[in-house]
Amino acid sequence: MDLLSALNELEELIESSGKIPLTRKVLVDEERMFDLVDKIRTTIPEEIRQAKWIIQEREKVLNDSQKEAVRIMEDAQRQLEKQADDSEITRQAKVMAEEIILKAEAIAREIREGARSYADEILANLEESMGKMLSQIEQGRTELRNIK
Repeated sequence: MDLLSALNELEELIESSGKIPLTRKVLVDEERMFDLVDKIRTTIPEEIRQAKWIIQEREKVLNDSQKEAVRIMEDAQRQLEKQADDSEITRQAKVMAEEIILKAEAIAREIREGARSYADEILANLEESMGKMLSQIEQGRTELRNIK
């Protein structure tokens, strides 16, 4: 028998018992009343034990849930930090890539200008050499014409 059933039975006993007229007093079967009180006494420790067990289980579930919540928060924090690190690394890589590209473009410009300057110098030397040769050729032809 559980506690609520015993209390309900006690209540029924009181309600079904004879009343003393003009008072609020009731005549109760003493033996039946003591039986119900004994049942309640024996039932209460079991009910209390079950309630304590339920409270302990509830505490255990709450503690486990709290630990899980802390673990989830720590995981989320680590993941957030990793993403922040990854994005910082990516940003730094982009900056370095842009610097490398700018340096490469500058070097390429210098190489092109150097190549043009070198080619112009070679062509100028060639033009000078060719001018001297042309002059010598004209001189040679003039001498050939003057020989009779």
